[in-house]
Amino acid sequence: MRGASQPQLMRGEDGRYYVVKFQNNPQHVRVLTNEMLAARLGLLLGLPVPRPAFVNVAEETIAANPQMVVEIGSRREPCAAGVQFGSGFPGEPGRTVVVDFLPDSLLRKVRGLDSALLGAFVFDKWTCNCDGRQVIFARSDGEHSGYSAWLIDHGFCFNDGEWNFPDNPIRSLYPRRLVYENVRGLESFEPFLSRVENLTEQQIRGCVEEIPPEWCGGDQEPLARLGDRLYARRLGLRQAIVDAKNCELHPFPNWR
Repeated sequence: MRGASQPQLMRGEDGRYYVVKFQNNPQHVRVLTNEMLAARLGLLLGLPVPRPAFVNVAEETIAANPQMVVEIGSRREPCAAGVQFGSGFPGEPGRTVVVDFLPDSLLRKVRGLDSALLGAFVFDKWTCNCDGRQVIFARSDGEHSGYSAWLIDHGFCFNDGEWNFPDNPIRSLYPRRLVYENVRGLESFEPFLSRVENLTEQQIRGCVEEIPPEWCGGDQEPLARLGDRLYARRLGLRQAIVDAKNCELHPFPNWR
């Protein structure tokens, strides 16, 4: 699959397909933690995030598939065996149309577009996603059915592997500004804004639980602190959105 982490598309024993990121990906092992934590938080908020999974990849599977390698500079090495991160593929390859770009005429017709992209903006502000918002559009109900939006690729949430929050007003804005045409004020970001604010410490800790220590570099204490920081950041989210509204890009032209 495309992407700097060099994921692989795999079918699990459950018959479902997953985009799998490996512990020895060219970025860093914390990418797996970021993906799992962000996906769990996104689902908790009701965002269209593919369901995450722990994917146990056997050594014999890697040995039998020579294409399962990662390239690090000029060096190639087999994908790591063991527990990896899997993001559910939205359908079945070969029968599901998946694209990452649609012309404006089709983009406006995507089911639940406002909810997905405005919710994503709230989520990305909260988690300090320092990458551009990645969205795919899938169509699997037949040739004439509409597209659905899926929020993917959360490896750069929590400021990548730094696990801190260097906020910036222009960060997290989707480059296709037509998705913000219906924004009239803070109320346009509901219900996601209130859902983040009303999260409990227990809910956030639940999203952190059971993440393998090897995904954290062997030390899970920084992950616990990350959960605490996320809980504390909830109440500054409204101001962060207002700061984005007032930035030089003026992303919300109809905000009154």
